[in-house]
Amino acid sequence: MRRRSFLSLIGFAVAASPLLAAAAPPPLMLANVYRPGILLADYWVSEKLDGVRGYWDGEKLLTRGGERIATPDWFTAGWPKVALDGELWAGRGQFAKAVSTVRQQTPNDEAWRAMRFMVFDLPAEGGSFTERLPILNGWVSRIDQPWVQAVAQSKVASHQALLSLLAKTVKHGGEGLMLHRGASLYKAQRNDDLLKLKTHEDSEARVVAHIPGKGKYVGKLGALLLEMPAVNGQPGLRFKLGSGFTDAQRENPPHLGAQVTYRFRGLNNSGIPRFASFMRVREDFAL
Repeated sequence: MRRRSFLSLIGFAVAASPLLAAAAPPPLMLANVYRPGILLADYWVSEKLDGVRGYWDGEKLLTRGGERIATPDWFTAGWPKVALDGELWAGRGQFAKAVSTVRQQTPNDEAWRAMRFMVFDLPAEGGSFTERLPILNGWVSRIDQPWVQAVAQSKVASHQALLSLLAKTVKHGGEGLMLHRGASLYKAQRNDDLLKLKTHEDSEARVVAHIPGKGKYVGKLGALLLEMPAVNGQPGLRFKLGSGFTDAQRENPPHLGAQVTYRFRGLNNSGIPRFASFMRVREDFAL
């Protein structure tokens, strides 16, 4: 019965259309991956917070996907009519808790008491990032709420010092580091003005089909067919992701249109990730 049920799901899933976003995504600055050789003197460094991207447009709080986040009234009371870019964060190692809190259509007051809005940029402010930082800190001070904080920024002297800071951050439960070019303007695109550094590479892709399993996985998910983001107007590359799943995830795989995070070790010549392994569903993409 389980096998027939899953195969029926496969037939539906392959034919189904991707989920439609309810609103246009906010114009966010996105990060490339750090690589040795970058002139570190040009960059500010901060901890990479593993939470849910939050965009305050001056009136409401939005997810990266453009959905409005339902918060208790007190959480955003007194926030300015100024765009704030940040991370809704429940603490190190608490990604699932942050997502669960943000996903609720009726906000859980107690859960939101454990959340913080960590502000790292002012999208509508002119000037360089270095010039925006004191203005950002000023807005956070005026908001004067303990759950609204400015992300700490610092400088590192060398690549080795950066790796030492990364190791220290990860040892204490952090996810990685972010590097922001001091001279950069806020641009709603992915470029080297913003970089991320982790102990491993990971990325997101969209589920476009379920591939039935064989052998011990008969009647369950064998692999996901994923589509990488489009590049320069060209359709994203597709590849199969077949490792990293629990038995429960193989019985109830991520739905079509879901954004999933996968870990990998570089790219092959065609641009497909090497040794890719499933990590989790990025539910914060489509709240």
